[in-house]
Amino acid sequence: MVKASDQWIEASDVIPMFPTLLWKILVKPELRDAIDAKILAALGSMRRDLPRLEPGRGWQSEQTLHDREEFQDLVACVDNATRSILRFLHIGHDAFEITGCWATVLARGAAHKAHSHPNNYLSGAYYVRTHPGADTINFHDPRNQAGVIRTPVMKLTAENTDQVVVRVTNGTLLLSPSYLEHSVDANTSEEERVSISFNVMFSSFTEKLSKPLW
Repeated sequence: MVKASDQWIEASDVIPMFPTLLWKILVKPELRDAIDAKILAALGSMRRDLPRLEPGRGWQSEQTLHDREEFQDLVACVDNATRSILRFLHIGHDAFEITGCWATVLARGAAHKAHSHPNNYLSGAYYVRTHPGADTINFHDPRNQAGVIRTPVMKLTAENTDQVVVRVTNGTLLLSPSYLEHSVDANTSEEERVSISFNVMFSSFTEKLSKPLW
């Protein structure tokens, strides 16, 4: 019988399997400032006749912001990031397109429940205005089977958690698989949290699949 104290192991390794990747990019300050100025001016125009958001409330724009001139610098960043990701993953499809792009503004107390973006390949967000208490996003374990048994843990680690909290700042660009569920905790800042979300899909599929589910 092998005892715990016996030297019975010749070699061991921990092998990560089926990783879920998140790409986090920080846009250079000079480009970030130019992008943000155009975005904030455009959103200000869209919301000009709307009342100020009440606590606990959020606002979302139309989903075609990628077609507007003011968002073309951001679109170029998303395109460049997507090309890099497809090269990294050795994906054979070359042609892709943004299938939706919209702004989300969250007032104090407003949150965003867990959701994913079906009928897309990549989804992401660009952060225009973040503040302490409004500068994180949660990503949830996509393996449904992992929730069948939830054991108590003495310390949360990257290997046993079912949620990863990612901190963001102004100018942060995130991209992840569209199947990955994510959520946003309630804004505890007095200031509005402003982000631009988007979806990316292979062009050859956009006419054959159902429309994206936001």
